[in-house]
Amino acid sequence: MSNARATHLTRRGILAAGGALGLGSVLAACGGDDAKSGGSDSTASAKASGPWTFKDDRGETAKADKVPSSIVAFIGVAAALHDYGVTVKGVFGPTETADGKPDVQAGDLDITKVTNLGNEWGKFNIEQYASLAPDALISTMFDDQGTLWYVPEESKDKILAVGAPSVGISVYDRLLTQPLERMVELAKSLGADVTSAKAADAKKRFEDAAARLRAAAKAKPDIKVLVGSASQDIFYVSGTNLSADLEYFKSLGVNFVEPPESAKDDGGWFESLSWENVDKYAADVIMMDNRTSAIQPADITEGTWKQLPAVKAGQVIPRDTEPILSYDKCEPALTALAEALEKAKKVS
Repeated sequence: MSNARATHLTRRGILAAGGALGLGSVLAACGGDDAKSGGSDSTASAKASGPWTFKDDRGETAKADKVPSSIVAFIGVAAALHDYGVTVKGVFGPTETADGKPDVQAGDLDITKVTNLGNEWGKFNIEQYASLAPDALISTMFDDQGTLWYVPEESKDKILAVGAPSVGISVYDRLLTQPLERMVELAKSLGADVTSAKAADAKKRFEDAAARLRAAAKAKPDIKVLVGSASQDIFYVSGTNLSADLEYFKSLGVNFVEPPESAKDDGGWFESLSWENVDKYAADVIMMDNRTSAIQPADITEGTWKQLPAVKAGQVIPRDTEPILSYDKCEPALTALAEALEKAKKVS
């Protein structure tokens, strides 16, 4: 990736999408690609009938003779659809941790009731995928090239050849509210009742949390927030100009540390720092990548990290680097950041 608007995906670049994370062996912590079977034929889409179409964020229209009932989706998309009452049969992407627990990206989804086609980067069991007789393949997109997240490039053609129409929801270079609205539209097309009291309550809580964050940011404009991710050898400082969550928080007035474009790596997502230079930017609050592919703050042993003013002050919070795109799951991130700003002391 050469700049923020023209994206050429590399392994390093695509793994950084949505925020930085460690590479290589740290991804293995997500678990293996052994599939787990299960699932239910009961889905919101079963309530709908007739031909189905949905125009995705690539500008492509997915079509089927009936509303899909055998859906395969990236785990975060599956979790979002679950919040709207839409069931999927198969998932791919970080679903289960090494100790057998649901990954943070699984949300409220019962991972024992779906077929896991591949738990880590580059893993996608095509034979099991075909055995599900899929009638829709859905993922997010972190670029403007139409690349379906966690669908391996090397086997993409074989996967698409199975015949299920594919859908891509973009989370690239836009405010979080846009993909949230698109997920509502997708869920509705799949038979979900997106006007239910539950859905309305979730959206109201999200909007209230956004108002709270805006007020907190206005009250403390001098509080600087740094967005980071930890790997064994590198500390990544994320920029805010491509990630949907950070762009939205910034639009609400949050004062982020922004690495200069000249310092950022592939595509303008982040800057890589050695642990010796982790104090390059002054910050009062630090948001840290909560994905299982990143080292979590409690497990960071570097002395330079422990000496950071925000760390010493206990002003470190998790970041949902790949938000589950439902209002219910995005509200807590807004609330947590608002609380952090409200309580934050100026330490930089």
